[in-house]
Amino acid sequence: MKDILKYFPNNIYILIQETINQNPNTKLEENAIEIRIRNNRPIIIKLKDLDIIIQYNITESEILYILEKLCENSIYAYKNQICQGYITIFGGHRVGITGTCVIENGNIINVKNISSLNFRIAREIKGCSNKILKDVINKEHNTIFTTLIVSPPGKGKTTILRDLIRNISNGIPQMNFRGKTCGLVDERGEIAATYRGVPQNDIGIRTDVIENVSKTQGLQMLIRSMAPEVVACDEIGTRQDVTAIKYALCSGVKGIFTMHGNEMKDIKANSEISELIENHWVEKIIFL
Repeated sequence: MKDILKYFPNNIYILIQETINQNPNTKLEENAIEIRIRNNRPIIIKLKDLDIIIQYNITESEILYILEKLCENSIYAYKNQICQGYITIFGGHRVGITGTCVIENGNIINVKNISSLNFRIAREIKGCSNKILKDVINKEHNTIFTTLIVSPPGKGKTTILRDLIRNISNGIPQMNFRGKTCGLVDERGEIAATYRGVPQNDIGIRTDVIENVSKTQGLQMLIRSMAPEVVACDEIGTRQDVTAIKYALCSGVKGIFTMHGNEMKDIKANSEISELIENHWVEKIIFL
């Protein structure tokens, strides 16, 4: 929480600290998931099953102050990230941004009149993938099964994916599993949360990360340049995603991927992903 509060004006910093002190039972510093800032509306601190509302309406100038601090007083230098809708800050936290998009030739070239900021608080849960390691690891051949992890939004698939990569990259002595060179396409910077070239999250000692590119570009670049044994990316679903995955798997690489869904019928409803299953490109499916 301290990594985030330093970006706020002093009066808001004090308000949030007072709220933390007034709600000891919620353990806000440990359990907060998001801090939502919206122009001319109250501050909302979101926990898993509870919203803490601070009755203070944020002003436009305060949002601009926060944005300038996020961008280290150089908004222009962060223009590309802002156009993607977020900024990654030290500690691996991501700040979502909304406002008025400026469009040129069908592309977003700027976002002005920033109206909302969403501080998504990053937390690693090391060991959260341990229960599914036996399903992912192919002990007979000291490799992994190409695996698809399926869950609804907000149920932890990205967190589990990150921990799986860490385990596979480091190796698992208790399973006699040697660590693998992993290639991670971190399209939105959510998994490794790289800040100035340094992953803020533990993704293992043998993991190479490429971020802020499409899965298609990222997988091709990793395979051509880094020779991974395992590749991973989050939230697949499009024809382009499936084409890139086939390219990777045809190169002799194993993969771990995630997608949104609740059950098997959700996979079958996506014709692109269903093709991967029917043609046995994916060896294991895990529902969270």
